[in-house]
Amino acid sequence: MARAIIFSVSNRLQPVAAALLCLMAAQLVLASCGDPEPIPYMARTTVVR
Repeated sequence: MARAIIFSVSNRLQPVAAALLCLMAAQLVLASCGDPEPIPYMARTTVVR
C-alpha cells in the first residue's frame, strides 16, 4: 500500500511522501510502546425510571 501511494505522486513529491509515511509509522510505534491512557471514570448520571 505504501508503495502504491509513493508511486502515485509525482517525482518531486516522492521524498515528501516517503517522509510523511515514515512519520506516521513512527507515531504508530511510539503510540503502541507508550503507557496506555487511563480510562476516565464513568460520569455520574441520575437514572430515571
